[in-house]
Amino acid sequence: MSAISFREVIPRSMTHKFGESPTAERKFVVSTDGATDTTEIFTYVGINETDAHPEWPFLRMLSVTITEIDPYHAEINYSYSLPSQQDLDPNPLARPDVWSFSTGGAAVPAKGYYEGAGNAALKPLVNEAQDMFEGLETTESEINCTIAGNRAEFPLALAADVTNCVNDAGYLGGAIHTWLCGGISAQQATEMVNDEELRYWQVTVSLIYRASTHNLFIPDAGFNFLEGGVKKRCWVKGPPPDELQVASANAMPLAAGGAMLPVGVDATVLERRVHPEADFSTYFGVPPF
Repeated sequence: MSAISFREVIPRSMTHKFGESPTAERKFVVSTDGATDTTEIFTYVGINETDAHPEWPFLRMLSVTITEIDPYHAEINYSYSLPSQQDLDPNPLARPDVWSFSTGGAAVPAKGYYEGAGNAALKPLVNEAQDMFEGLETTESEINCTIAGNRAEFPLALAADVTNCVNDAGYLGGAIHTWLCGGISAQQATEMVNDEELRYWQVTVSLIYRASTHNLFIPDAGFNFLEGGVKKRCWVKGPPPDELQVASANAMPLAAGGAMLPVGVDATVLERRVHPEADFSTYFGVPPF
């Protein structure tokens, strides 16, 4: 059996609410000479997915419903809306990645403070006796970037190589080591392309930005110091009247060569990279803006 004619049901409908994207509907009735496959009915009318609306060309046909009314008639409802992405290739593997950004905050160890105005003078967090504070935390703003794209296979090697890496050069406006790959996840999906089933992977990449970088900033302090190439225990003066040297109960600030600094001299803040580097521009590209 086959389709023999069709007609559009008039009037067409359109819905537009302020602040939202418009939608439109078109309805057709197809006459057949008997029970007919829905694929043939869809092909007979000739309106395909992503085709433009005849009155509002910025709206595209993104959904279709075929209902058999009786053995000789079928009703087709076409739904038009504004696509969420520019490339409307019917093949999901040919569509570009979709980028999204959000901001948030994270708790990080508080090891230093900014003295005075501006952000130039970063000093260790110590009390008036220059003893280090342990276990303090502060908050830092983060930008979370999500890259969603379709792949024929799950990029297992990429996920293993790049997860937990930082950018080895400037990326997305951020300096070196400011972006961290938090992970790569994926799930299987299925679509019909040219009336054939296509199975693929919906892959999501998570990137995290911190302006202070993802490196560790640690006060150069410890319980031991170096003197003449020999490691010794950091000491402080004991109580009077003897004021003998006793082992320090707190970490003491150290000089660049490992010597114990005298009282009144601040320890320097050491920067240490604990994540491997990766070329994010090659692995992930850049968003289309």
